[in-house]
Amino acid sequence: MCGIVAYVGHRDAAPLVLKGLKRLEYRGYDSAGIALLDVEEPGSSGLKVYKKKGKVVDLEHELAGKALQAKIGIGHTRWATHGAPNDVNAHPHESHDRKLAIIHNGIIENYATIKQNLIRKGHVFRSETDSEVLIQFIEDIRKETGSSLEEAVRQALLEVVGAYAIVIISEEDPTQLIAARKGSPLVIGVGENEYFFASDATPIIEYTKDVIYLNDLEIAVVRAGELKVINLDNTQTTPYIQKVEMELEAIEKGGFEHFMLKEIFEQPRSIADSMRGRVRADDGHLQLGGLRDYLDQLAASKRIVIVGCGTSWHAGLVAEYIFEELARIPVEVEYASEFRYRNPIIAERDIVIAISQSGETADTLAAIELAKSKGATIFGVCNVVGSSIARATHAGAYTHAGPEIGVASTKAFTAQVTVLTLMAIAAAQKKGTISETLFRQLLAELERIPALVDKVLQNAEKVKEIAYIFTYAKNFIYLGRGLNFPVALEGALKLKEISYIHAEGYPAAEMKHGPIALIDEDMPVVVIATKDSSYEKVVSNIQEVKARKGRVIAVVTEGDTQIREMVDFVIEIPNVHDILMPLVSVIPLQLLSYYIAVMRGRNVDQPRNLAKSVTVE
Repeated sequence: MCGIVAYVGHRDAAPLVLKGLKRLEYRGYDSAGIALLDVEEPGSSGLKVYKKKGKVVDLEHELAGKALQAKIGIGHTRWATHGAPNDVNAHPHESHDRKLAIIHNGIIENYATIKQNLIRKGHVFRSETDSEVLIQFIEDIRKETGSSLEEAVRQALLEVVGAYAIVIISEEDPTQLIAARKGSPLVIGVGENEYFFASDATPIIEYTKDVIYLNDLEIAVVRAGELKVINLDNTQTTPYIQKVEMELEAIEKGGFEHFMLKEIFEQPRSIADSMRGRVRADDGHLQLGGLRDYLDQLAASKRIVIVGCGTSWHAGLVAEYIFEELARIPVEVEYASEFRYRNPIIAERDIVIAISQSGETADTLAAIELAKSKGATIFGVCNVVGSSIARATHAGAYTHAGPEIGVASTKAFTAQVTVLTLMAIAAAQKKGTISETLFRQLLAELERIPALVDKVLQNAEKVKEIAYIFTYAKNFIYLGRGLNFPVALEGALKLKEISYIHAEGYPAAEMKHGPIALIDEDMPVVVIATKDSSYEKVVSNIQEVKARKGRVIAVVTEGDTQIREMVDFVIEIPNVHDILMPLVSVIPLQLLSYYIAVMRGRNVDQPRNLAKSVTVE
C-alpha cells in the first residue's frame, strides 16, 4: 500500500524524493518521511531523518528552513498496517545505532518473534512497526557476523516471513542503496550515473524511461554508480531493462480539479485504447495478442473462475453474464481475498481469470498461486505493464487505460469490462456459439462506445444538479437487474468510498426480500432502468419504491417517457446492445458519487483509510 521513493546520483535528492512522494501519495497518506545522507558530511551526523504524520505537504512544512543538501536519499508515504499513523511510526525507520535507515512496503508476519529475540539482546524499539524490527534485525546480523550490509540484508530476508519492498541507506557509504522485494512492487529507474527506486514508475518517468522491474526474492545493490542484482541464493542475475511507455502528462491533472474527475472524462479514450489494434468491425477483425496461443483452450474450457477485489470483482461479475450468454461457459466469480482461505475445487482444464488494475493486489496474487498449484491455466487482466500479476500468469491482456491516480477506480472498471468483453466475444466466435451477424454487430457497437460515453459525459451538469439535492443523504440504495446489477454494486461502492455515505447495491428483484423495509421518504434509490429484457420488471420495482415514498433517481434509455413520469429524477443515456450497457450505464453513477463527495467537502482522490493498491493482505 505504501509509496517508496529513493535516489542516488548527481541531482539534489531531497526535492526529487519529495516530488516522487507526492506522485505516490495515492498509495498511502497517513504519514510521510525522508532520510538524506550528505555526501560532503559522512560520519556520525551525516544521516538525517525527518518524518511527519499527515500528508507530504505536512512533511514539507516540517522541512522548511532545514539543510537538505544530499545526493542520496529515501522517502516514504505510509498507509498504516502495524502501529497508528503518527510521527514515530512514520518511515523511514532507523537501526538501533541510527546508522541505517529503511523504508518498507508490506508486512513482516513473524516480526513479533524476531522482536522478542532482539529485545533479549538489548535492542530498544522506538516505534510499533514491523519495519523497525527488520532494520534492527539486519543491524544485529551485521554486528554478530561481521558481514557486509549487503550480506546482512540477504541473511535477514532468508529469515523473515511475509511481503516486502524495501530500500536501505547506510551512513557508512554515501554511494550505496540496497533494495529488495517479495510480493510488493519495486521499480528501478536507470539514468546516466544515477538510479531511481519507486513503488511504480510515476516518480521516475520525468527523469528516465529505462526501468527494471525487480523480481520477487531479488536484491538490488547500487554502489559507486554501479548496479548489481542478486537473488536470495546469492546468485547474480542480469536485470532486463525496458522502456516504460507512460508519459508525464498522463500523471498530471490536466486542468481538472481532481484526478478522479479527469479519469472519468478520460474514459472515451481509455476504452478506445483498450480496443486499439484489437478490433476492426469493418472486416470482422478481433484479436487479443496475449491470448493468441490460448484461445482454443479458453473456448474449450468447461469452467471459468474469475478472481478480483473491489471494483475488479464487479468487472468480473459483468464478465460472468457475458461469458455465459455468448460463449456458454459456466463462470464463477470469487473474491480473491476469500478464494485462498478455503479449499476451492480447481481442475486442470479450468481457466482462472485474475483481474487487478495495479497488477499487484496481494490477495489476487495469492489466488493465482493457489490456482496454479492445482494445474489451472491463469489469464491476467491488468493495467500496469511488468506488474507481478502480468508476470505470474500464463497469458492475458493489458487494459492500456493509462495511469489511474484517483484511489476510487473509474476508468479501470470500464477498461476491464471492455477487455473481458473482447475475451468473451473471441471465445464465443471460436466456439461457434454466436452467429457471424451478432459477432459483427457487437464489434460495431463496441467501436461506438467511446462516442456514447462522451455523450453521457456532456450531460455531467445535469448529474451535478441532482447530486446537489442529495448531498446530505445518509443512505443510498442502488438497484439493477441482469448486467446492470454489477453496475449497481459499483455505483454504491463509488459513493461510499469517496463520500462516506452508506450505500448498498442489490439485484432489483431482491428488494422485496429485505431491503424494501428501508424505503421511506429519506431513502434515495438509484435504479438502472435501461430498456432491456428486464425493463418491465424494473418498472414494477420502481412502482414498489414509489408506493413507499422513496425518492428515485433513474438511469434510463434516451427517449424513455414511461419511467420519467413515475420517478423524481431521470438521467438519460444512449441506447446500446444489452451486452455492452454496463460500459455506458456506469458513467452517470461515477459522476453522481464524485459530485456528492465534492459537495460534502471530501478529498475524493485520497479518501480516508483507503489506498490505491492493496499490496498487503
